[in-house]
Amino acid sequence: MSEVKTFMVRGTALFGESHYPVRQKFTRYVRALNETQAKELIYSSFGSKNKIKRKNIKIEEVKEVDPTTIQDKRMQDLMSLDRITI
Repeated sequence: MSEVKTFMVRGTALFGESHYPVRQKFTRYVRALNETQAKELIYSSFGSKNKIKRKNIKIEEVKEVDPTTIQDKRMQDLMSLDRITI
């Protein structure tokens, strides 16, 4: 079984495409098995929460990071879990 890693994804996204388009930079930390899955998580997250199409999201950098260097409290809590029960 593969190990889940932490990735930092940087890029830009076009918000408000229909009325007042604004291209904004973003940096997100995601937990995924590989870089491809990390990109898919970003696309699905921006698409579902902000209604941004994939063609309007430009991912510039995806790299694996050391989990101890992350300042995001939500990611730290997520990494401390050993299992999730639904």
